[in-house]
Amino acid sequence: MDKKMLKQKKTGQIIVISAPSGAGKGTVIGKLLERDNKSRWLSVSATSRKPREGEKEGVNYYYLTEDDFKEKIDDNFFLEYTNYAGNYYGTPKKYIKEKIDQGIDVILEIEIEGATSIKKLIPEAIFIFIMPPSLKTLVKRLKKRGTESNDKIIKRFHEAYKEINEVTKYNYVVINDEIDDTVDKIEAILKAEKCRVDRIEEVYLDTKEEEIHELLMEDKEVYTSKENSDISMPITKNEKSENKKNAQIVYPIISNGDTIGTVILMSKDSKTKMNEVEKKVAQSAATFLASQMEI
Repeated sequence: MDKKMLKQKKTGQIIVISAPSGAGKGTVIGKLLERDNKSRWLSVSATSRKPREGEKEGVNYYYLTEDDFKEKIDDNFFLEYTNYAGNYYGTPKKYIKEKIDQGIDVILEIEIEGATSIKKLIPEAIFIFIMPPSLKTLVKRLKKRGTESNDKIIKRFHEAYKEINEVTKYNYVVINDEIDDTVDKIEAILKAEKCRVDRIEEVYLDTKEEEIHELLMEDKEVYTSKENSDISMPITKNEKSENKKNAQIVYPIISNGDTIGTVILMSKDSKTKMNEVEKKVAQSAATFLASQMEI
């Protein structure tokens, strides 16, 4: 097997996913992990809010009292934290670096303010904002939860309206209308990010392609001449060669209907015929030079 030309970084990436409350980011992230839970890991956030029905400790969040949360802030326990809609949310530092070093992508499900803090600390992270199809749909989803009072829903709606106006701080925005389509788009983003130039550690130039290129360059030389003109290329050793058996092909350089010079393609060895590729090289060179010259 030929050696690969590029050596890419094997470290994982930090993927920050934010969305207004009710946009469905939890469901989207769940689907991403269903598709691949070996190379992706969700960093579970901590919160001071009470768990909703069906949520589990250590799966959806680490649930802390407000006093416990503040104590952990003082202990520098969090990578970032924020107060959103009256509750604290934070990202524990534990395990994140370990996962990244293992080549595992770390997903951070965090609010706008927390994402802004992460961007200052880790600007190379991938920032994805999930948008609801419409504000009307957002209100319906918030009401459908049935876990919050009308006043709380209104407060979350106002927060969501402000958050949507912060979308330009993110690298990508994905509208969550159909869940599978949303997940497909995010997976496409993650694949594209793996191909970024800044993830290349080294470029190998001793590949088969490079060897082929060198052989082609050694096999022929393209040079131009123009009679009675100061437009000319330096004479090479091969041009001085007395070996008359070398195959060659000549193409005129034509500009405005006049022949102003020639392109001569000559083989380095004593073969008697030029192949079609070599003929096309000479023709292309002549066309290019004609476009560059003016009488």
